[in-house]
Amino acid sequence: MDVLPPQRLLPLPDAEARLAQLAQRAAWDLATLSYPARPWVRPVLRAEGHVHDVAIVGAGQHGVATAFALRLSAVRDVVLLDQAAPGAAGIWRRFARMETLRTPKHVTGPELGFASLSVRAWFEARYGAPAWAALGKIAREDWHDYLAWLTARMDLTVDHGWRVAAIAPRDAQVIALQAVSADGAGRTVLARHVVLATGMDGNGAWAVPDIVARGLPRDRYAHTAEPIDFAALAGRRVVVVGAGASAFDNAATALEHGAARVDLLARRAALPRANPNRWIEFAGFLQHYADLPDALKWRYMHSLFTLSQPPPQETWDRCAAHPQFHVHLGAPLEAVGLDGGAIRLDTPRGRFEADFLILGTGLVVDLARRPELAEVARHAALWRDVYAPPPGLAHATVAGFPYLGPDCAFTSRTPDGAWVRRVRTVSLGSLVSTVSSAGISMLRPTVERIARGIVRDLFLEQAEADHARLLAYDERELVSLRLASDPSS
Repeated sequence: MDVLPPQRLLPLPDAEARLAQLAQRAAWDLATLSYPARPWVRPVLRAEGHVHDVAIVGAGQHGVATAFALRLSAVRDVVLLDQAAPGAAGIWRRFARMETLRTPKHVTGPELGFASLSVRAWFEARYGAPAWAALGKIAREDWHDYLAWLTARMDLTVDHGWRVAAIAPRDAQVIALQAVSADGAGRTVLARHVVLATGMDGNGAWAVPDIVARGLPRDRYAHTAEPIDFAALAGRRVVVVGAGASAFDNAATALEHGAARVDLLARRAALPRANPNRWIEFAGFLQHYADLPDALKWRYMHSLFTLSQPPPQETWDRCAAHPQFHVHLGAPLEAVGLDGGAIRLDTPRGRFEADFLILGTGLVVDLARRPELAEVARHAALWRDVYAPPPGLAHATVAGFPYLGPDCAFTSRTPDGAWVRRVRTVSLGSLVSTVSSAGISMLRPTVERIARGIVRDLFLEQAEADHARLLAYDERELVSLRLASDPSS
């Protein structure tokens, strides 16, 4: 068992009928606002197989919203590949262990401006307007159910059970994705453009400190992004490393499952109180940070990485309510090992013992850690390849992020790597270049930028041929030249 069953609102007795009515309204809105809707993208023909206009890897909230944004521009030959089986739990039921979203309830994004597809419309149809008015933040499980409902409304086809194992150019116009199914079958998917919507870790990997990996057997620790049998921690001693929101979420989950003691160890000497991520949530910043010059982007990111952010107050309170919870600041790990059957952790604040260790140590942005991106990593430019910060503003972590275009496209640092601009990514790796991080607050500006970039490129590639088609256009609107004043006409 991972997380405790949440205490959730009960749907209204007529919730299904209300949701069906909302779905009808959404269909009307989409039909009404679908201008211009005629097909316009000219296909690229290859003898070896069909070439999709776009292949999207990942069918979570960003993948689905990107496909939706492309459809609104009449780009319809889009294939979505997702390695999960149909109906498998997404991150909101897999390793997200907060009780509510961290973003405010009025957040918008995946509905792309259609009020009938918004989370508020869905929530009020299911629970009623008074329930929305009384709501503080959206429950994690409700967000999961809303996304499932929204995906169904978009009428998208997802190829489930396919893991993309390699991405490489087939030629100057076409990218080849090698995909593998759970039973080992393989297929090649050809596309003109690729969008990587594979979650926060899509440009790297969840970080496990070397001191832990070397000092402990693998079954004695887990990252917060991994499955954890919290029920097995009842009556046990747990140490959580890290002071971010996920670390506190996992500490709370262990406490709620009956852990005898939970110690949270943090390197920092004091917890930040203000959350700079709340400050950046205004339209100008979210929509146009990607348009800033590199020097100002770097200053913003240097500040954000330096300031860090605290856990939400409700997350702190969730832990603090348990007398067996203890926080130790200024306690980086100095040595890790086993002492008999117990985990031993040495820090400047003393020695701690545990039966199980949970790592809230975030993730590392490193394209080389993603096997499917091996060819992309050979050519893609990083910030350190492009920008040299002024004295006093060096930051090795920021320098290792991919250097992306405003539409989240990779850029090349090699003469033969121009094809990487056909690959776009939304993950934590997108943060420095576009302030996108696969989170909800930036979802709409991100997917709209990606869609605009793809639509732009598709059009520019066929614009010369389109001019010839314009000259040959002969669909007549004026079909009669009859005049009442001219009896012979």
